[in-house]
Amino acid sequence: MAQPDYVPIVSTDRVRPSSRLRTALRWEQDRPAEIVTLRPPVGPRLGSTGPDLGFGLKLAKDVAARAVLSPGEHLEDAVSGCFACGARRASSLHRAPVIYDMEWSYTLWGFFPGAPEGLVAYRAPLFAGAAHEYSRQRAIADLVPEAALRLSPAQVASQLGDWRRLFNLTQ
Repeated sequence: MAQPDYVPIVSTDRVRPSSRLRTALRWEQDRPAEIVTLRPPVGPRLGSTGPDLGFGLKLAKDVAARAVLSPGEHLEDAVSGCFACGARRASSLHRAPVIYDMEWSYTLWGFFPGAPEGLVAYRAPLFAGAAHEYSRQRAIADLVPEAALRLSPAQVASQLGDWRRLFNLTQ
């Protein structure tokens, strides 16, 4: 606020000239790992971004109440691995996670009753320690091909008889 001329001020209260900053030099994107495209990088172990993934984790924990675990499996590992798959499915559909993404994931990995024994035996070492190791969660999510991401939970349940077709087992 400007001060009227008739108000006495001491010299230390006078407005000082500001120091002038020089004009910035030309800037370039040349740092290592700089993303220079409009789309995020895609590939194994890079993950999937999407809106409201925290709510997806809540949904994964809610669905976990119905999960059937084999001896030696831990619920936290199942939640972490299935959340990674469900979040990837939601991200591939360009939306936030919904309950069907998590039901799809738990169905896909055979955590609901009636799962084939071969699938349960296959998933047990794969999910071991997933709650504590991000790279393991990414590996679990990367085993699911794009075609399987488009299936509904009911379609996945109907195809569990030939469960190997639902995964990229060549990785």
